[in-house]
Amino acid sequence: MVFRLVLGCGTICRQVTERLPERDGDRRLVITDDESVVETLREESVPARSADPSDPDAIENVDHPDVIFVASDRTDVNRAALEAARERFPAASIVAYLGGNATAADRQRFDELADHVVDPTTAMADRVIGGTAMPTAESAIELREQLVGIDGRLAVVAHDNPDPDAIASAVALVAIAESVGVDADACYFGNISHQENRAMVNLLGLNLRNLDRNDSLGEYSAFALVDHSRPGVNDQLPSDLHVDIVIDHHPPRGPVPGEFVDLRQQAGATSTVLTEYLDHVDLDFDPATATALLYGIRVDTNDFAREVSPADFRAASLLWPHVDTSLLDQIEQPSLEGETLETIARAIKNRVQRDSVAVASVGRIGDRDALPQAADQLLAMEGVDTTLVFGFADEMVFLSARSRAADVDLGETLRDAFDRIGSAGGHADMAGAQLEIGILGSADDEEEIESIVSVVEEVITNRFFEAIDSRPGVPVGAYTQTSEWLFTQRGEPEDGESA
Repeated sequence: MVFRLVLGCGTICRQVTERLPERDGDRRLVITDDESVVETLREESVPARSADPSDPDAIENVDHPDVIFVASDRTDVNRAALEAARERFPAASIVAYLGGNATAADRQRFDELADHVVDPTTAMADRVIGGTAMPTAESAIELREQLVGIDGRLAVVAHDNPDPDAIASAVALVAIAESVGVDADACYFGNISHQENRAMVNLLGLNLRNLDRNDSLGEYSAFALVDHSRPGVNDQLPSDLHVDIVIDHHPPRGPVPGEFVDLRQQAGATSTVLTEYLDHVDLDFDPATATALLYGIRVDTNDFAREVSPADFRAASLLWPHVDTSLLDQIEQPSLEGETLETIARAIKNRVQRDSVAVASVGRIGDRDALPQAADQLLAMEGVDTTLVFGFADEMVFLSARSRAADVDLGETLRDAFDRIGSAGGHADMAGAQLEIGILGSADDEEEIESIVSVVEEVITNRFFEAIDSRPGVPVGAYTQTSEWLFTQRGEPEDGESA
Protein backbone atom coordinates (compact mmCIF):
# COMPACT_ATOMS: atom_id res chain seq x y z
CA MET A 1 0.00 0.00 0.00
CA VAL A 2 1.32 3.45 -0.94
CA PHE A 3 0.08 6.74 0.56
CA ARG A 4 0.69 9.75 -1.72
CA LEU A 5 0.29 13.31 -0.46
CA VAL A 6 -0.01 16.21 -2.92
CA LEU A 7 0.66 19.70 -1.57
CA GLY A 8 -0.71 22.40 -3.86
CA CYS A 9 -2.47 21.75 -7.12
CA GLY A 10 -1.27 24.00 -9.92
CA THR A 11 -0.94 23.56 -13.68
CA ILE A 12 0.80 20.18 -13.68
CA CYS A 13 -0.88 18.84 -10.55
CA ARG A 14 -4.08 17.72 -12.27
CA GLN A 15 -2.24 15.73 -14.93
CA VAL A 16 -0.10 14.01 -12.33
CA THR A 17 -3.07 13.28 -10.07
CA GLU A 18 -5.02 11.75 -12.96
CA ARG A 19 -2.08 9.47 -13.85
CA LEU A 20 -1.30 8.27 -10.34
CA PRO A 21 -1.88 4.50 -10.39
CA GLU A 22 -4.76 3.27 -8.25
CA ARG A 23 -4.47 -0.17 -6.67
CA ASP A 24 -6.45 -1.79 -3.91
CA GLY A 25 -5.35 -0.35 -0.59
CA ASP A 26 -3.49 2.66 -2.03
CA ARG A 27 -4.37 6.12 -0.66
CA ARG A 28 -3.90 9.70 -1.81
CA LEU A 29 -4.74 13.15 -0.51
CA VAL A 30 -4.54 16.56 -2.19
CA ILE A 31 -4.21 19.71 -0.03
CA THR A 32 -4.74 23.01 -1.88
CA ASP A 33 -6.09 26.47 -1.06
CA ASP A 34 -8.09 26.61 -4.31
CA GLU A 35 -11.59 25.61 -3.22
CA SER A 36 -12.82 25.15 -6.79
CA VAL A 37 -10.07 22.59 -7.39
CA VAL A 38 -10.98 20.82 -4.15
CA GLU A 39 -14.61 20.61 -5.26
CA THR A 40 -13.67 19.30 -8.71
CA LEU A 41 -11.34 16.65 -7.27
CA ARG A 42 -13.95 15.46 -4.85
CA GLU A 43 -16.45 15.11 -7.69
CA GLU A 44 -13.88 12.85 -9.34
CA SER A 45 -13.57 10.77 -6.14
CA VAL A 46 -10.10 12.15 -5.37
CA PRO A 47 -9.71 12.91 -1.62
CA ALA A 48 -8.96 16.64 -1.28
CA ARG A 49 -8.75 19.15 1.56
CA SER A 50 -8.96 22.96 1.45
CA ALA A 51 -5.97 24.46 3.27
CA ASP A 52 -2.81 26.46 2.64
CA PRO A 53 -0.24 23.83 1.52
CA SER A 54 2.63 26.03 2.80
CA ASP A 55 1.17 26.16 6.34
CA PRO A 56 2.72 23.51 8.63
CA ASP A 57 -0.62 23.22 10.43
CA ALA A 58 -2.18 21.87 7.21
CA ILE A 59 -0.21 18.63 7.51
CA GLU A 60 -0.06 18.37 11.30
CA ASN A 61 -2.69 15.64 11.50
CA VAL A 62 -1.83 13.83 8.24
CA ASP A 63 -0.66 10.20 8.53
CA HIS A 64 2.90 9.57 7.40
CA PRO A 65 2.90 9.48 3.57
CA ASP A 66 5.29 7.37 1.48
CA VAL A 67 5.52 9.89 -1.37
CA ILE A 68 4.91 13.66 -1.31
CA PHE A 69 4.47 15.75 -4.46
CA VAL A 70 4.84 19.53 -3.94
CA ALA A 71 2.91 20.90 -6.89
CA SER A 72 1.84 24.56 -6.63
CA ASP A 73 2.64 26.90 -9.52
CA ARG A 74 4.38 29.37 -7.19
CA THR A 75 8.01 28.89 -6.16
CA ASP A 76 7.59 30.61 -2.77
CA VAL A 77 4.60 28.45 -1.86
CA ASN A 78 6.38 25.28 -2.95
CA ARG A 79 9.51 26.16 -0.99
CA ALA A 80 7.54 26.72 2.21
CA ALA A 81 5.51 23.54 1.65
CA LEU A 82 8.71 21.57 0.98
CA GLU A 83 10.37 22.84 4.15
CA ALA A 84 7.32 21.99 6.25
CA ALA A 85 6.90 18.56 4.66
CA ARG A 86 10.55 17.60 5.13
CA GLU A 87 10.48 18.61 8.79
CA ARG A 88 7.20 16.77 9.45
CA PHE A 89 7.98 13.68 7.36
CA PRO A 90 11.78 13.16 7.30
CA ALA A 91 11.53 9.60 5.87
CA ALA A 92 9.15 10.39 3.00
CA SER A 93 10.27 10.55 -0.61
CA ILE A 94 9.56 14.07 -1.88
CA VAL A 95 9.21 15.24 -5.47
CA ALA A 96 9.05 19.04 -5.66
CA TYR A 97 8.04 21.26 -8.57
CA LEU A 98 10.36 24.27 -8.67
CA GLY A 99 7.87 26.70 -10.16
CA GLY A 100 8.54 29.43 -12.65
CA ASN A 101 10.37 32.15 -10.66
CA ALA A 102 13.11 30.32 -8.77
CA THR A 103 16.22 32.12 -7.58
CA ALA A 104 19.61 30.52 -7.06
CA ALA A 105 18.84 30.30 -3.34
CA ASP A 106 15.53 28.57 -4.11
CA ARG A 107 17.23 26.00 -6.31
CA GLN A 108 19.81 25.27 -3.64
CA ARG A 109 17.10 24.80 -1.00
CA PHE A 110 15.06 22.51 -3.22
CA ASP A 111 18.15 20.40 -3.96
CA GLU A 112 18.85 20.12 -0.22
CA LEU A 113 15.37 18.99 0.81
CA ALA A 114 13.75 17.18 -2.13
CA ASP A 115 14.64 13.72 -3.40
CA HIS A 116 13.74 14.85 -6.93
CA VAL A 117 13.25 18.36 -8.28
CA VAL A 118 11.08 19.05 -11.33
CA ASP A 119 12.58 22.09 -13.04
CA PRO A 120 10.35 23.56 -15.81
CA THR A 121 13.39 25.14 -17.51
CA THR A 122 15.06 21.76 -18.09
CA ALA A 123 12.12 19.35 -18.25
CA MET A 124 11.47 20.02 -21.95
CA ALA A 125 15.13 19.55 -22.86
CA ASP A 126 15.24 16.29 -20.92
CA ARG A 127 12.14 15.12 -22.77
CA VAL A 128 13.62 15.99 -26.17
CA ILE A 129 16.80 13.98 -25.57
CA GLY A 130 14.88 10.98 -24.38
CA GLY A 131 14.06 11.77 -20.78
CA THR A 132 15.96 10.85 -17.69
CA ALA A 133 14.92 7.17 -17.83
CA MET A 134 15.27 7.10 -14.05
CA PRO A 135 12.83 5.03 -12.03
CA THR A 136 10.87 7.34 -9.77
CA ALA A 137 11.23 7.13 -6.03
CA GLU A 138 7.68 5.86 -6.13
CA SER A 139 8.60 2.85 -8.28
CA ALA A 140 11.48 2.03 -5.93
CA ILE A 141 9.01 2.08 -3.05
CA GLU A 142 6.64 -0.16 -4.99
CA LEU A 143 9.42 -2.64 -5.76
CA ARG A 144 10.44 -2.72 -2.12
CA GLU A 145 6.82 -3.28 -1.02
CA GLN A 146 6.44 -6.07 -3.58
CA LEU A 147 9.54 -7.76 -2.17
CA VAL A 148 8.53 -7.26 1.46
CA GLY A 149 5.19 -8.91 0.71
CA ILE A 150 6.86 -12.17 -0.40
CA ASP A 151 6.38 -14.96 2.11
CA GLY A 152 9.03 -17.51 1.27
CA ARG A 153 11.93 -17.82 -1.19
CA LEU A 154 12.23 -15.77 -4.41
CA ALA A 155 13.62 -17.14 -7.68
CA VAL A 156 15.15 -14.37 -9.82
CA VAL A 157 15.26 -15.96 -13.27
CA ALA A 158 17.45 -14.72 -16.12
CA HIS A 159 16.78 -15.80 -19.70
CA ASP A 160 18.22 -19.06 -21.03
CA ASN A 161 22.01 -19.19 -21.49
CA PRO A 162 22.27 -15.76 -19.85
CA ASP A 163 24.52 -12.97 -21.08
CA PRO A 164 26.36 -10.54 -18.77
CA ASP A 165 23.41 -8.12 -18.60
CA ALA A 166 21.00 -10.86 -17.47
CA ILE A 167 23.49 -12.33 -14.99
CA ALA A 168 24.33 -8.98 -13.41
CA SER A 169 20.66 -7.95 -13.23
CA ALA A 170 19.70 -11.19 -11.48
CA VAL A 171 22.51 -10.84 -8.93
CA ALA A 172 21.57 -7.20 -8.25
CA LEU A 173 17.87 -7.98 -7.71
CA VAL A 174 18.85 -10.78 -5.30
CA ALA A 175 20.90 -8.22 -3.34
CA ILE A 176 17.91 -5.86 -3.14
CA ALA A 177 15.62 -8.70 -2.03
CA GLU A 178 18.02 -9.87 0.66
CA SER A 179 18.39 -6.29 1.94
CA VAL A 180 14.71 -6.40 2.97
CA GLY A 181 14.94 -9.88 4.49
CA VAL A 182 13.78 -11.99 1.52
CA ASP A 183 15.83 -15.10 0.68
CA ALA A 184 16.48 -15.24 -3.06
CA ASP A 185 18.42 -17.15 -5.71
CA ALA A 186 19.73 -15.90 -9.06
CA CYS A 187 18.66 -18.67 -11.45
CA TYR A 188 19.00 -19.62 -15.10
CA PHE A 189 18.33 -22.51 -17.47
CA GLY A 190 20.81 -23.69 -20.10
CA ASN A 191 24.53 -23.01 -20.03
CA ILE A 192 27.04 -20.23 -19.53
CA SER A 193 29.57 -21.21 -22.15
CA HIS A 194 30.93 -17.97 -23.60
CA GLN A 195 34.49 -17.49 -22.31
CA GLU A 196 33.89 -13.92 -21.13
CA ASN A 197 30.65 -14.85 -19.40
CA ARG A 198 32.26 -17.77 -17.57
CA ALA A 199 35.17 -15.53 -16.60
CA MET A 200 32.72 -12.96 -15.23
CA VAL A 201 30.94 -15.53 -13.03
CA ASN A 202 34.13 -17.25 -11.84
CA LEU A 203 36.34 -14.22 -11.22
CA LEU A 204 33.61 -12.27 -9.42
CA GLY A 205 32.43 -15.31 -7.48
CA LEU A 206 28.79 -14.75 -8.46
CA ASN A 207 26.35 -17.16 -6.83
CA LEU A 208 24.03 -18.58 -9.51
CA ARG A 209 21.76 -21.61 -9.59
CA ASN A 210 21.57 -23.60 -12.83
CA LEU A 211 18.03 -24.97 -13.11
CA ASP A 212 16.99 -28.01 -15.13
CA ARG A 213 13.67 -28.29 -16.94
CA ASN A 214 12.76 -31.24 -14.69
CA ASP A 215 13.59 -29.48 -11.42
CA SER A 216 10.72 -28.84 -9.03
CA LEU A 217 10.00 -25.16 -8.45
CA GLY A 218 8.02 -25.90 -5.32
CA GLU A 219 10.65 -24.44 -2.99
CA TYR A 220 9.97 -20.97 -4.44
CA SER A 221 6.93 -18.96 -3.44
CA ALA A 222 7.61 -16.06 -5.82
CA PHE A 223 9.30 -15.46 -9.18
CA ALA A 224 11.01 -12.51 -10.83
CA LEU A 225 12.12 -12.24 -14.46
CA VAL A 226 15.08 -10.06 -15.45
CA ASP A 227 16.24 -9.13 -18.95
CA HIS A 228 13.18 -10.86 -20.42
CA SER A 229 9.52 -10.45 -19.68
CA ARG A 230 7.40 -13.55 -20.31
CA PRO A 231 7.59 -16.96 -18.62
CA GLY A 232 8.10 -19.79 -21.10
CA VAL A 233 9.59 -17.43 -23.69
CA ASN A 234 13.39 -17.67 -23.71
CA ASP A 235 13.30 -19.56 -20.44
CA GLN A 236 12.04 -23.01 -19.44
CA LEU A 237 9.49 -21.88 -16.90
CA PRO A 238 5.82 -22.88 -17.32
CA SER A 239 4.11 -20.34 -19.57
CA ASP A 240 1.24 -19.99 -17.08
CA LEU A 241 3.53 -19.36 -14.10
CA HIS A 242 2.45 -16.53 -11.79
CA VAL A 243 5.16 -13.87 -11.99
CA ASP A 244 5.63 -11.34 -9.20
CA ILE A 245 8.29 -9.02 -10.68
CA VAL A 246 9.44 -8.23 -14.23
CA ILE A 247 12.35 -5.87 -14.98
CA ASP A 248 13.53 -5.64 -18.58
CA HIS A 249 14.66 -3.23 -21.27
CA HIS A 250 13.54 -5.16 -24.38
CA PRO A 251 10.27 -4.32 -26.16
CA PRO A 252 7.72 -7.03 -25.30
CA ARG A 253 6.04 -9.02 -28.04
CA GLY A 254 2.93 -9.95 -26.17
CA PRO A 255 1.21 -9.35 -22.83
CA VAL A 256 3.57 -9.09 -19.86
CA PRO A 257 2.39 -10.68 -16.59
CA GLY A 258 3.56 -9.52 -13.21
CA GLU A 259 2.50 -7.76 -10.04
CA PHE A 260 5.37 -5.27 -10.47
CA VAL A 261 6.49 -4.56 -14.05
CA ASP A 262 9.22 -2.15 -15.18
CA LEU A 263 9.89 -2.28 -18.93
CA ARG A 264 12.46 0.41 -19.67
CA GLN A 265 12.88 0.30 -23.45
CA GLN A 266 14.86 3.54 -23.54
CA ALA A 267 17.60 2.06 -21.34
CA GLY A 268 20.49 0.36 -23.10
CA ALA A 269 20.66 -2.47 -20.57
CA THR A 270 18.62 -4.01 -17.79
CA SER A 271 21.74 -3.57 -15.65
CA THR A 272 21.15 0.18 -15.95
CA VAL A 273 17.69 -0.18 -14.43
CA LEU A 274 18.94 -2.36 -11.56
CA THR A 275 21.77 0.10 -10.87
CA GLU A 276 19.22 2.85 -10.44
CA TYR A 277 17.14 0.72 -8.07
CA LEU A 278 20.21 -0.09 -5.97
CA ASP A 279 20.90 3.64 -5.76
CA HIS A 280 17.28 4.47 -4.85
CA VAL A 281 17.09 1.94 -2.03
CA ASP A 282 20.40 3.33 -0.73
CA LEU A 283 22.13 -0.06 -0.81
CA ASP A 284 25.92 -0.07 -0.80
CA PHE A 285 27.45 -1.22 -4.09
CA ASP A 286 29.29 -4.49 -3.53
CA PRO A 287 32.43 -4.50 -5.77
CA ALA A 288 31.52 -7.81 -7.44
CA THR A 289 27.95 -6.69 -8.18
CA ALA A 290 29.09 -3.24 -9.35
CA THR A 291 31.69 -4.79 -11.68
CA ALA A 292 29.12 -7.21 -13.09
CA LEU A 293 26.57 -4.43 -13.66
CA LEU A 294 29.07 -2.18 -15.43
CA TYR A 295 30.19 -5.06 -17.63
CA GLY A 296 26.54 -5.87 -18.41
CA ILE A 297 25.94 -2.27 -19.50
CA ARG A 298 29.11 -2.18 -21.60
CA VAL A 299 28.29 -5.44 -23.39
CA ASP A 300 24.66 -4.58 -24.16
CA THR A 301 25.52 -1.07 -25.39
CA ASN A 302 28.64 -2.24 -27.26
CA ASP A 303 30.80 -0.10 -24.99
CA PHE A 304 28.32 2.82 -25.11
CA ALA A 305 28.10 2.82 -28.92
CA ARG A 306 24.75 1.04 -29.47
CA GLU A 307 21.25 2.08 -28.31
CA VAL A 308 22.80 4.04 -25.47
CA SER A 309 20.83 6.51 -23.33
CA PRO A 310 21.74 9.20 -20.78
CA ALA A 311 20.64 6.73 -18.08
CA ASP A 312 23.38 4.28 -19.14
CA PHE A 313 26.10 6.89 -18.67
CA ARG A 314 24.59 7.94 -15.37
CA ALA A 315 24.51 4.33 -14.13
CA ALA A 316 28.11 3.81 -15.20
CA SER A 317 29.17 6.88 -13.23
CA LEU A 318 27.42 5.50 -10.13
CA LEU A 319 29.12 2.13 -10.51
CA TRP A 320 32.64 3.19 -11.47
CA PRO A 321 33.94 4.11 -7.96
CA HIS A 322 33.03 0.59 -6.76
CA VAL A 323 34.29 -1.44 -9.74
CA ASP A 324 37.26 -3.82 -9.45
CA THR A 325 39.06 -2.67 -12.61
CA SER A 326 41.72 -5.37 -12.49
CA LEU A 327 39.08 -8.10 -12.54
CA LEU A 328 37.15 -6.24 -15.24
CA ASP A 329 40.27 -6.30 -17.45
CA GLN A 330 40.61 -10.06 -16.93
CA ILE A 331 36.96 -10.64 -17.78
CA GLU A 332 37.18 -8.65 -21.01
CA GLN A 333 40.31 -10.40 -22.29
CA PRO A 334 39.86 -14.17 -21.92
CA SER A 335 41.79 -16.50 -24.20
CA LEU A 336 40.00 -17.92 -27.24
CA GLU A 337 39.50 -21.68 -27.15
CA GLY A 338 40.37 -23.90 -30.09
CA GLU A 339 36.74 -24.87 -30.72
CA THR A 340 35.77 -21.20 -31.02
CA LEU A 341 38.50 -20.60 -33.60
CA GLU A 342 37.34 -23.66 -35.55
CA THR A 343 33.74 -22.37 -35.54
CA ILE A 344 34.88 -18.98 -36.84
CA ALA A 345 36.88 -20.70 -39.59
CA ARG A 346 33.87 -22.80 -40.69
CA ALA A 347 31.66 -19.70 -40.75
CA ILE A 348 34.09 -17.91 -43.06
CA LYS A 349 34.45 -20.98 -45.31
CA ASN A 350 30.72 -21.85 -45.51
CA ARG A 351 29.30 -18.35 -45.86
CA VAL A 352 26.67 -17.58 -48.50
CA GLN A 353 26.71 -13.91 -49.43
CA ARG A 354 24.05 -11.90 -51.25
CA ASP A 355 25.00 -8.26 -51.67
CA SER A 356 26.09 -7.13 -48.18
CA VAL A 357 24.36 -9.95 -46.25
CA ALA A 358 26.31 -13.08 -45.27
CA VAL A 359 24.79 -16.28 -43.83
CA ALA A 360 26.80 -19.29 -42.66
CA SER A 361 26.07 -22.69 -41.16
CA VAL A 362 28.86 -24.05 -38.99
CA GLY A 363 27.31 -27.51 -38.61
CA ARG A 364 27.54 -29.34 -35.29
CA ILE A 365 28.70 -27.22 -32.33
CA GLY A 366 29.72 -27.93 -28.76
CA ASP A 367 29.79 -24.30 -27.66
CA ARG A 368 26.87 -22.17 -28.84
CA ASP A 369 28.60 -19.01 -27.59
CA ALA A 370 31.10 -19.37 -30.41
CA LEU A 371 28.30 -18.33 -32.79
CA PRO A 372 28.14 -14.60 -31.88
CA GLN A 373 31.92 -14.41 -32.11
CA ALA A 374 31.76 -15.95 -35.57
CA ALA A 375 29.00 -13.51 -36.55
CA ASP A 376 31.20 -10.63 -35.39
CA GLN A 377 34.12 -11.91 -37.47
CA LEU A 378 31.98 -12.15 -40.61
CA LEU A 379 30.78 -8.60 -39.99
CA ALA A 380 34.41 -7.44 -40.07
CA MET A 381 34.80 -8.69 -43.66
CA GLU A 382 34.87 -6.16 -46.49
CA GLY A 383 31.51 -5.56 -48.14
CA VAL A 384 29.48 -7.23 -45.37
CA ASP A 385 27.13 -5.24 -43.11
CA THR A 386 24.72 -7.98 -41.89
CA THR A 387 25.52 -11.54 -40.80
CA LEU A 388 23.75 -14.66 -39.55
CA VAL A 389 25.65 -17.67 -38.21
CA PHE A 390 23.89 -20.83 -37.00
CA GLY A 391 24.85 -24.26 -35.70
CA PHE A 392 23.33 -27.52 -34.48
CA ALA A 393 23.44 -29.07 -31.00
CA ASP A 394 21.33 -32.14 -30.16
CA GLU A 395 17.82 -31.41 -31.51
CA MET A 396 18.29 -27.63 -31.50
CA VAL A 397 19.62 -25.09 -33.96
CA PHE A 398 21.00 -21.86 -32.53
CA LEU A 399 21.25 -18.61 -34.51
CA SER A 400 23.25 -15.43 -33.91
CA ALA A 401 22.99 -12.29 -36.06
CA ARG A 402 24.84 -8.99 -36.25
CA SER A 403 24.35 -5.85 -38.36
CA ARG A 404 25.65 -2.34 -38.79
CA ALA A 405 23.16 -1.47 -41.56
CA ALA A 406 20.97 1.53 -40.72
CA ASP A 407 17.90 0.08 -42.46
CA VAL A 408 17.94 -3.35 -40.74
CA ASP A 409 16.28 -4.21 -37.43
CA LEU A 410 17.64 -7.66 -36.64
CA GLY A 411 15.34 -8.26 -33.68
CA GLU A 412 12.25 -7.77 -35.83
CA THR A 413 13.84 -9.59 -38.77
CA LEU A 414 14.51 -12.74 -36.78
CA ARG A 415 11.08 -12.61 -35.16
CA ASP A 416 9.40 -12.32 -38.56
CA ALA A 417 11.45 -15.19 -39.95
CA PHE A 418 11.50 -17.65 -37.07
CA ASP A 419 8.95 -16.84 -34.35
CA ARG A 420 6.47 -19.39 -35.76
CA ILE A 421 8.97 -22.19 -35.38
CA GLY A 422 11.02 -21.17 -32.35
CA SER A 423 12.04 -18.31 -30.09
CA ALA A 424 13.68 -15.19 -31.55
CA GLY A 425 14.43 -11.61 -30.59
CA GLY A 426 17.05 -9.03 -29.68
CA HIS A 427 18.20 -5.57 -30.69
CA ALA A 428 18.34 -3.77 -34.03
CA ASP A 429 22.01 -4.65 -34.52
CA MET A 430 22.34 -7.82 -32.43
CA ALA A 431 19.83 -10.67 -32.18
CA GLY A 432 19.49 -14.41 -31.80
CA ALA A 433 17.09 -17.33 -32.08
CA GLN A 434 16.78 -20.98 -31.21
CA LEU A 435 14.71 -23.54 -33.08
CA GLU A 436 13.86 -27.12 -32.21
CA ILE A 437 14.26 -29.71 -34.98
CA GLY A 438 11.65 -32.22 -33.91
CA ILE A 439 12.59 -35.12 -36.18
CA LEU A 440 16.38 -34.91 -35.84
CA GLY A 441 16.43 -37.09 -32.73
CA SER A 442 14.49 -39.87 -34.50
CA ALA A 443 16.86 -40.11 -37.49
CA ASP A 444 18.29 -43.63 -37.87
CA ASP A 445 21.75 -43.03 -39.24
CA GLU A 446 24.33 -40.36 -39.98
CA GLU A 447 23.34 -40.12 -43.65
CA GLU A 448 19.73 -39.40 -42.71
CA ILE A 449 20.85 -36.81 -40.16
CA GLU A 450 23.03 -35.04 -42.72
CA SER A 451 20.10 -34.98 -45.15
CA ILE A 452 17.83 -33.35 -42.55
CA VAL A 453 20.54 -30.87 -41.59
CA SER A 454 21.02 -29.93 -45.25
CA VAL A 455 17.32 -29.17 -45.67
CA VAL A 456 17.22 -27.15 -42.43
CA GLU A 457 20.26 -25.14 -43.51
CA GLU A 458 18.53 -24.24 -46.77
CA VAL A 459 15.28 -23.28 -45.00
CA ILE A 460 17.03 -21.04 -42.46
CA THR A 461 19.22 -19.37 -45.07
CA ASN A 462 16.34 -18.65 -47.45
CA ARG A 463 14.01 -17.43 -44.72
CA PHE A 464 16.61 -15.02 -43.38
CA PHE A 465 17.33 -13.55 -46.81
CA GLU A 466 13.61 -13.27 -47.49
CA ALA A 467 12.99 -11.56 -44.13
CA ILE A 468 15.81 -9.09 -44.85
CA ASP A 469 14.18 -8.24 -48.18
CA SER A 470 10.64 -7.95 -46.76
CA ARG A 471 9.08 -4.81 -45.41
CA PRO A 472 9.25 -4.50 -41.58
CA GLY A 473 6.36 -6.27 -39.92
CA VAL A 474 5.26 -8.17 -43.04
CA PRO A 475 5.17 -11.96 -42.45
CA VAL A 476 7.62 -13.98 -44.51
CA GLY A 477 5.64 -15.77 -47.18
CA ALA A 478 7.85 -18.40 -48.78
CA TYR A 479 7.32 -20.98 -46.09
CA THR A 480 6.37 -24.50 -47.10
CA GLN A 481 4.44 -27.11 -45.16
CA THR A 482 7.43 -29.43 -45.42
CA SER A 483 9.86 -26.94 -43.87
CA GLU A 484 7.48 -26.15 -40.99
CA TRP A 485 7.02 -29.85 -40.32
CA LEU A 486 10.78 -30.21 -39.80
CA PHE A 487 10.64 -27.90 -36.80
CA THR A 488 7.47 -29.17 -35.17
CA GLN A 489 7.58 -32.98 -35.29
CA ARG A 490 9.05 -35.47 -32.86
CA GLY A 491 9.32 -38.78 -34.63
CA GLU A 492 7.20 -40.12 -37.49
CA PRO A 493 4.22 -38.11 -38.83
CA GLU A 494 0.80 -39.27 -37.72
CA ASP A 495 -1.60 -41.00 -40.14
CA GLY A 496 -2.89 -38.60 -42.73
CA GLU A 497 -0.32 -35.95 -41.91
CA SER A 498 1.70 -34.61 -44.82
CA ALA A 499 5.47 -34.59 -44.47
